[in-house]
Amino acid sequence: MSFQTRQATLLDLDTVAPLFDGYRQFYGQPADLARARDFLAERIHHHESLILLAQDESGAGLGFTQLYPLFSSVRTVRTWLLNDLFVIADARRQGVAAALLDAAENHARALGAASLSLSTALDNAAAQALYESRGWERDRQFCEYSLVL
Repeated sequence: MSFQTRQATLLDLDTVAPLFDGYRQFYGQPADLARARDFLAERIHHHESLILLAQDESGAGLGFTQLYPLFSSVRTVRTWLLNDLFVIADARRQGVAAALLDAAENHARALGAASLSLSTALDNAAAQALYESRGWERDRQFCEYSLVL
């Protein structure tokens, strides 16, 4: 399979939004393409995230990843949260996710980041295996907590 990865812009919303909507559905949310498109448009417009898009030779979207900028107060450095990674079913196990991870790493390095971080579902063994095969290490030092508001 031939594909390329690049940073998405507002002009790519019609390609990225269905991928993002598919990602949300994977995590149990109802389909809502308009909501997905609006959310991404806001992130891009306000420079609140960086979206990397994988496309085939015809321009069809195969997958995406979305990074959010963060800072580490303790280390006093810029970090990035790889919050979303999704590849359509027909493109899985074709190197698309690995290429998106490489693109994320390259972008983060180019922007002076000290690290990337991510979270995935405890039962998402395929994703965990991919991350670990690419050099990502599971955190064994900290427990993550969240508070639903």
